[in-house]
Amino acid sequence: MSRRSLKGSPAERSADRRLADGRNRKSFLGRQPLGLLFSAPYVIYILGVLAFPFGYAVYISFHDYFFTAPGVQVDRPFVGLDNYITVLSDPAVRRSFANIVIFGIINVPLTVGLSLILANALNRVTRLRTFFRVSYYVPYVTASVAVVGVWLFLFQGGGLVNSLLGSWAPTPSWLVNSWLAMPTVALYVTWKQLGFFILLYLAALQNIPDELYESASVDGANKWAQFWNVTVPGVRAASVLVTVLATITGANLFTEPYLLTGGGGPDGATSSPVFLMYRMGILQGNPDVAAALGVVLVIGVLLIAMIQNRLVGGKED
Repeated sequence: MSRRSLKGSPAERSADRRLADGRNRKSFLGRQPLGLLFSAPYVIYILGVLAFPFGYAVYISFHDYFFTAPGVQVDRPFVGLDNYITVLSDPAVRRSFANIVIFGIINVPLTVGLSLILANALNRVTRLRTFFRVSYYVPYVTASVAVVGVWLFLFQGGGLVNSLLGSWAPTPSWLVNSWLAMPTVALYVTWKQLGFFILLYLAALQNIPDELYESASVDGANKWAQFWNVTVPGVRAASVLVTVLATITGANLFTEPYLLTGGGGPDGATSSPVFLMYRMGILQGNPDVAAALGVVLVIGVLLIAMIQNRLVGGKED
């Protein structure tokens, strides 16, 4: 057999090259290249609305940056870590981070526990199921300004809660008490966001096979044992998601303390890093320091999310 016949004809070699190029292109674009087309609008949105602003914030945080009139060219020198040193040495910033730690200690466990328990209960309800699901979801979709009015009525000095407590009511009252203001805000956010997390758990509960509960029942497991040994492991992925989302909610806390306590009061007890970013960057005209605070906040949230992912069990063994 000739050497030429072993290699094939030029047409065959060309066809082989085209086939190999097609396979490489398919491997680069994925198994379903059409999916790139459908995901392109969201990718553009992420790049334009999230990635680019964050990258620009990182740039601002390393420069002596300030706002100017449109079209005015000014020198904005590189200052290294000066803005970060200013942020980390500010007592108000340190207290704001302590405030969101207090918020997270209250809000995250309550959010995960209550949403899972209520979702499990709603999943077993046969009558008025839609009514109960809508009832829990209404606070989430209602404007914060409207719902805050209800909580101000409940927790102000002469509000309904203090009237019911009588002599047991705290002095000063809830939202003007340095010790109770942030826990009150945490309870409010937990109540308002609960409906969304209940829906996440309801979706996860649908994926747990009924056979697992039947097998546990045959083995003599009561309702609590079934919940702890079947439901909780079955929604582990949802628990990771709920935990991370609740943490991000706390890190981005702004609207609720701003409306409930008039902007971080009393005496900074409910101030948050995001509120300080607004005050530094917009009200005080120091966007470089505010950007540095934002970068520190993002790094902190990412580290906490990684730790939570490990502790809750986000990775399969």
